[in-house]
Amino acid sequence: MAAIAAVLAAGLPWGPTTLALTAIAVTLFVLSGVVFVWSRQRRTQEGLQIDTIACVIENDSVPSFVIASDGAIRAANPAAVAQFDAGSIQTLAGVLKDSFANPTGVLFRLQSRAVAGMNASEEVVTRTGQIRLSVHRVEEDTFIWRVESIAAQIAPRAVQEAQGLPMLMVGRSDAILFMNEPARQLIGSRVKSLDRIFTDLSVKSGQCCDISTAQGTRRVLMVEIEAGAGRRAIYLLPPADIEGAPQRWQAFHDLPVPMIKVAPDGSVQAFNKMAGKLVGVALREDAHLSDLMEGLGRSISDWLTDTLADRMVQKSEFLRLKRGDLEVFVQVVLSRITEDGEPALIAVMHDATELKSLEAKFVQSQKMQAIGQLAGGVAHDFNNLLTAIAGHCDLLLLRHDQGDPDYADLMQINQNANRAAALVGQLLAFSRKQTLRPETLDMRDTLSDLTHLLNRLVGEKVTLTLCHDPILKPIRADKRQLEQVLMNLVVNARDAMPEGGEIRIVTECVTLSAPLTRDRVTVPAGDYLTVQVSDEGVGISSDKLEKVFEPFFTTKKTGDGTGLGLSTAYGIVKQTGGFIFVDSIVGSGTTFILVFPTLDVQPIAKVKQALVPSLPVLSHDEGVILLVEDEAPVRAFASRALRLRGFTVLEADSAEAALKTLEDAELVIDVFVTDVVMPGMDGPSWVREALKNRPGVRVVFVSGYAEDSFGEAQKRIPNSVFLPKPFSLNDLTETVQRQLH
Repeated sequence: MAAIAAVLAAGLPWGPTTLALTAIAVTLFVLSGVVFVWSRQRRTQEGLQIDTIACVIENDSVPSFVIASDGAIRAANPAAVAQFDAGSIQTLAGVLKDSFANPTGVLFRLQSRAVAGMNASEEVVTRTGQIRLSVHRVEEDTFIWRVESIAAQIAPRAVQEAQGLPMLMVGRSDAILFMNEPARQLIGSRVKSLDRIFTDLSVKSGQCCDISTAQGTRRVLMVEIEAGAGRRAIYLLPPADIEGAPQRWQAFHDLPVPMIKVAPDGSVQAFNKMAGKLVGVALREDAHLSDLMEGLGRSISDWLTDTLADRMVQKSEFLRLKRGDLEVFVQVVLSRITEDGEPALIAVMHDATELKSLEAKFVQSQKMQAIGQLAGGVAHDFNNLLTAIAGHCDLLLLRHDQGDPDYADLMQINQNANRAAALVGQLLAFSRKQTLRPETLDMRDTLSDLTHLLNRLVGEKVTLTLCHDPILKPIRADKRQLEQVLMNLVVNARDAMPEGGEIRIVTECVTLSAPLTRDRVTVPAGDYLTVQVSDEGVGISSDKLEKVFEPFFTTKKTGDGTGLGLSTAYGIVKQTGGFIFVDSIVGSGTTFILVFPTLDVQPIAKVKQALVPSLPVLSHDEGVILLVEDEAPVRAFASRALRLRGFTVLEADSAEAALKTLEDAELVIDVFVTDVVMPGMDGPSWVREALKNRPGVRVVFVSGYAEDSFGEAQKRIPNSVFLPKPFSLNDLTETVQRQLH
């Protein structure tokens, strides 16, 4: 503009216009000079300032940049040049584009925050690790950026990360929730699911397997542990046959997975801290594996030999540790390795005590169920036989008085039949399939009524002592069955003290504020009545203590016990809704503890029942009975017994035959006496069909099974009662007479 004004002034004649243009040209020339000098000075100052900042950051070990507001690099320190090759790149975004995706957005966000507040920083996860980006504003359009690698400075997120071993945190759906830095370096990238790493997802913990990495397939030793909340931590460890791996064994010392290094002969070569804690003080170098664990079913040496020869189909085994202080089960996975050309084994262990406890509980439940089903079936058949034996014996006794020579023999038959019936009842009690008659009981009164009998049972050498809580809440149980339980426990306590001693029965009320877990069962919180039966006898060894409630198991010598006493007590208590526990010290004594839930209501006062007069013998025309029984001996006895008491009896060997008989509309029937379980149609089914046309007929169900096996079906049939087998002649006839009345 100054030059244009000067040219115009030179081309015009002298005058006011020329003078004005000349003045403008001079002024513009002066201003241009001032601006030029100021700009030059400013560029010099900025250069000096950038040089000063560059000098400041030159010795910084962290890559640092001086960046203009448009992102252009004005200076970079040697660390930045060495790490990012910053000398050939013009912008900071270009420098960082190979580290993480879309650096421009991150840089703009941080620079905006720095403009507002002078500085800002943010941690960013990159392909090679984690970095912290920091920016500081020094001038209006000048910023200092620092790119700091913080992988080595991050506080470990968990104990697992502090090990320096590759670790993956995996969720329920095999999604990888987290990879630590060693794992990212091993894999070569951040992956999101296990199928991107493992070529075979069926690999088990403690086994060597192949994984996919950026450098190709690598072989690792995979170790897995539970991390809670459905997560699991997977470690990718170098097997010992990889070069340099023997030195890594020391890194396993703090690994939260019990591991033992075993020589081919079974001797322990090394172990980590968790293994020492799990196995106990017996674990030491040169100790043999067979001295530490048992329960394989074959020798430990054969197991090791098969593993070394790669003949093992099942990679893991469950064993029991030989610890004297507590019972611990472990799942052991053996893997063959090679170290310095010599074979060895790595044993990875998992505490399986809780798993084995659940398994034992399940097996015990299955065993109880199987024996219960067997007992129920046996009881049905035996009860039919005993009904026929005892019934025909009753018929013979009707024709023989006490002076008859055969009377004593018949009584022996009758008594032994009753003993056999009691034995069958014990089987049903164990299987929890006997019929209970629960009532509200006061334990103080129950024991008071039983004391005289218990004193006779214990004899003269043994003292029986009772101690009651001042206030006892009532319980609901079958009094007869509960008395049997107490008698069994007292007799066992007496037999445990052949030289005499004291048996204490202590009752008290307890309140559980929290559930009590013991002996594989959990007692819910609530109010309970406990009955403790203690002796001072020889005690029970720990290996037998877990079996005392099993049927036919006894610690007594042959001939002194059937092994059904405690199993019967167990079944009765469990069917009542209670719990039974046992504590014993060899040489000091044994205590059985019965736990029953209490009732909030007070026990009902006993009312003495008046004697029921004997029922009169009915004549032939006073009652017609339809007897339905598929067992011929039982049917023959029942028919004769009822006829002897004056009833008219019609017989049928099946439900179908009974319904055929009832087709005669003129036939009047007063009582149906029928078996419950029969081939074809069962008892309740045919009775319901018959009652459609004869609604007023009363019913007596008889069965060798427990009443509760068809209890609901019986409840839906009006005017019906249940008579369990084996029954006597009087039981049958009196039940039928009561139904008629």
